[in-house]
Amino acid sequence: SLLHRSAKFNNFEKMTSYAELKELIDEKQEHDIANITSDVQRLQDQSSWRDLPDDKLQQLSVENDKLKYRVNILKRALEREQKSSLTRETDPKIMTAITAELVTVFDIAIRTSYPDLSIDAAVQPSGQEKFGDYQCNNAMNISKALKEAGQKCSPREIAQNVVKSLPENELIEKVNIAGPGFINIFLKTSYVEGLLTDLLVKGVRPPVLVKKKVIIDYSSPNIAKEMHVGHLRSTIIGECFSRLMDFCGFDVLRLNHVGDWGTQFGMLTAHLEEKYPNFNEVAPAISDLQAFYKESKVRFDADEVFKKRAYECVVNLQNREPNVTKAWQLICEVSRKEFQIVYEKLNISKDLIERGESFYQDMMGDVVEILEKKGLVKLEEGRKLIFTKATDVPLTIVKSDGGFTYDTSDLAAIYHRLMIEKADWILYVVDAGQSLHFQTFFAAAQAAEWYDPAIKRVVHTGFGVVLGEDKKKFKTRSGATVRLIDLLDEGCKRALAKLKEKERDKVLTPEELTAAQEAVAFGCIKYADLSHNRINDYVFSFDKMLDDKGNTAVYLLYAYTRISSIARLANITREQIRSHTNTNPCKLEHEKEKKLAKYLLRFPDMVLRLLDDLLMHTLCDFLYELCTVFTEFYDVCYCVEKNRETGEIIKVDMNRLMLCEAVASVMETGFHILGIQPVSRM
Repeated sequence: SLLHRSAKFNNFEKMTSYAELKELIDEKQEHDIANITSDVQRLQDQSSWRDLPDDKLQQLSVENDKLKYRVNILKRALEREQKSSLTRETDPKIMTAITAELVTVFDIAIRTSYPDLSIDAAVQPSGQEKFGDYQCNNAMNISKALKEAGQKCSPREIAQNVVKSLPENELIEKVNIAGPGFINIFLKTSYVEGLLTDLLVKGVRPPVLVKKKVIIDYSSPNIAKEMHVGHLRSTIIGECFSRLMDFCGFDVLRLNHVGDWGTQFGMLTAHLEEKYPNFNEVAPAISDLQAFYKESKVRFDADEVFKKRAYECVVNLQNREPNVTKAWQLICEVSRKEFQIVYEKLNISKDLIERGESFYQDMMGDVVEILEKKGLVKLEEGRKLIFTKATDVPLTIVKSDGGFTYDTSDLAAIYHRLMIEKADWILYVVDAGQSLHFQTFFAAAQAAEWYDPAIKRVVHTGFGVVLGEDKKKFKTRSGATVRLIDLLDEGCKRALAKLKEKERDKVLTPEELTAAQEAVAFGCIKYADLSHNRINDYVFSFDKMLDDKGNTAVYLLYAYTRISSIARLANITREQIRSHTNTNPCKLEHEKEKKLAKYLLRFPDMVLRLLDDLLMHTLCDFLYELCTVFTEFYDVCYCVEKNRETGEIIKVDMNRLMLCEAVASVMETGFHILGIQPVSRM
């Protein structure tokens, strides 16, 4: 009967254990939902009413509506729970994000306690050990929502209801309620041990993610000009983003939008043709392209005949005239070789593809036509303009002389990336000073219906400028822009001096010393940039970045070599540790062991946060704090005990060596994402 079936479904309210909820979804979901739907349809069928009194009819109608809604709530919550909790067992490429797991558990508890509210669980790591490992802080929000609905319930009472509704699970050892309704969560040691063993057996992996095609536009120097300190941040930050996306398994396309088009190339090709008339047969020895550029600029400014010739070369280049095109290609190739020297020192990926302004030239006419058909183009004093809601300043897509502009180039680029490359995300790693320009052409692309920001992620990941120690824009003593190659060479010089000051040259082989020098020099320059919030300016100081105390690359690199040396001093290899883990799962007994394990297992949650806000300094902070927590552990937990007189090894604690290996593995992954090369000996 309908009443019997209604009573049966009331058991949903009591099914709050993990196992029961999973069974409900796996075995009864389709059958039960079909029956509820059938019951509701029968109630809507007037022929079934005649056998039921009015009060029963009303009761069943309300009850079935509630149950139908409840099943849908449970279904959504449990799908999330299954996705997270079963991931570790079904996909060896995925690592469990503890916060996401806890969110799923508390989602079920909140929806069980308050099915009429649509509030997602808010779970975060605790700031202090006495408040547990994590906290759920929903009680105040739920109380406010209930009050708005005409119900009064204190946050503490709400927290108690949520705790009562928690399903049985493998994560939580205990919870307690603090203050007005904060739920403190303590993880089961067995759960932490399982995740730690999983990390050691399968390696450090990303959390569960929906795969994306990501295009990252970064570095972008100008052809025929040297890379300077202004290119440092875009190159370092963009490479870091790319490595993060690679780690997450995304389809990443790295693009170098170099400045390789415009009037200056008419000037350069005209100068090349006149200075090296046989350049087609014999490649000219242009060792200093910057000097070559200055020579051509002087002639362009002083010689009207040369200026006219330069403009003719621009037209010929646009028409792809063979000789001028060959001259242009030669100049571009000289620049590429110079750029590559910098990229190799900074360990920039060879997958960075050059797609400069010239790549989009042949598309510009078509893009203008597309925009005109959309009704977005206005004609004003012979120019074709696009006005957007982002700003009062329009985009100029065709000049009065019929030529295209940088605005046209950027619109053609975003069109190609969205409509041809089919990118899900596009990140433009360009200084914050150009934010208004990006807002404007993003708005134009949206108006043209090339993307919906609710579906596609197109962002300008701006950054501040590099300052000197005088807090002014970083320049040489003469006031000139600092060449990037000179900055990197100075870093190497200072890193070597620092290593010799520590007498590392007396214990390292020449090869090890060179590896340490480069790791310190380039790692410090990268880390000094990435450890600051990218939105802010930062002061460039070799003295600060080469300090071996505090949150610096030197400190982290030293910490890593120290951790790596612990097992080596006991003559135990990393392979032996991992092999031991296959048959001997990790066990955590000392409180400092547990604290260290719990902290390093936050790494997948850190990755999710990085993908969300693209602020890489949080990864630097995480690695620094991980080293701090490791030091606490190492100071009180002996991993290898030796006879102080003979140096003979008395005892090796393999559990603790496994923990050291896990920390080293997480640090290596963090270093890789940051683009820092660790060394085993320093």
